[in-house]
Amino acid sequence: MSKLLEPITIRGVSLRNRTVLSPMCQYSAKHGVANDWHFANAARFAMGGFGAVILEATGVTPEGRITYGCLGLWNDDQIAPLERITRFVKQEGAVPGIQLGHAGRKASTALWYRGVFDETAEERAANAFEEWQPVAPSALMHAAEPGPTGFKMPRELTAEEIRALPGHFAAAAQRALRAGFELIELHMAHGYLLNQFLSPLSNHRTDEWGGSRENRMRLPLAVARAVREVWPDHLPLFARISTVDAVEGGVTVEDSIALTKALKAIGVDLITCSSGGFDGARFHVGHGYQVQHARAVREGAGIATAAVGLLGDFHEAEEVIASGAADLVALGRPALDNPNWPLHARFALGGHEDPYAEWPKQEGFAVRNMDRALKARTFAG
Repeated sequence: MSKLLEPITIRGVSLRNRTVLSPMCQYSAKHGVANDWHFANAARFAMGGFGAVILEATGVTPEGRITYGCLGLWNDDQIAPLERITRFVKQEGAVPGIQLGHAGRKASTALWYRGVFDETAEERAANAFEEWQPVAPSALMHAAEPGPTGFKMPRELTAEEIRALPGHFAAAAQRALRAGFELIELHMAHGYLLNQFLSPLSNHRTDEWGGSRENRMRLPLAVARAVREVWPDHLPLFARISTVDAVEGGVTVEDSIALTKALKAIGVDLITCSSGGFDGARFHVGHGYQVQHARAVREGAGIATAAVGLLGDFHEAEEVIASGAADLVALGRPALDNPNWPLHARFALGGHEDPYAEWPKQEGFAVRNMDRALKARTFAG
């Protein structure tokens, strides 16, 4: 049987296979509140056979959103629309997850599918347009120039504001639990706030929150500790990291292994191993280009990992799990291209007595009949 399509249990939660939908921003919320688009988007991946469906980066404070169109969990009004999503995702056999984060100095940017702030006055009124000054470890802008995407000069966080941040994450985690989520991923990657604290590229502080690696890790570890304290013991906690900043003087694999060991001691169960997120990052992008990071962290820290990054080839994804490089494969853009990716993987990888059985009951019989008529897939030859 395919290793990729074997179940896995993490703490008290079982995934039907090793495929995970990566969090992907939809830029479609108003005041952080989910709507029909978020429901339909998550539903198609649960119906498509993914083991877990993780919703997009969700701001733990209003100013923590990447854009004004991003989800939030800073107040109770944001719970009910999410509960509708988790209920359906579970009904279709997938584990509902949510990524909690804070964008830091990369907040208040343009909706990425637009690329610029070019909304008309009517669009701004209809879509709850907002702009605000971001916050960061140090008053350093993400990009050398503001540019059309709207990167802004951030305000340096005070020590008191930093000490309050773990509480914001913990409060959002408690709301996530009330909304029915069974998995949380903490966003410590891609140049957002917790990554900004970790990286000497963006953290120039000279107090207890900056300088040495131990100090730069202090806030991310405090966030993980605060969330683990309120997140039930039987539910898994993940963290996504940029294993390398891919900029000279930035975070290295060795730094990430040290961070991961500390996260594991707190009770983080799995690390999603991404990379980059800072202006000037340089690396070759291609199939499986980050798998090496998942293997390095898995072996170096003795923790489960998820590999991510253009892993849309069925056999390549299978090899990631079979070779021991990672425990899960997280798909983003390949999933957008093929929301039924895990269902199609059953045909491609073989070894399943009835690959149609995992389809939703309302659809599987029809797909089977289509293939029978066309003499396709299991009916070929």
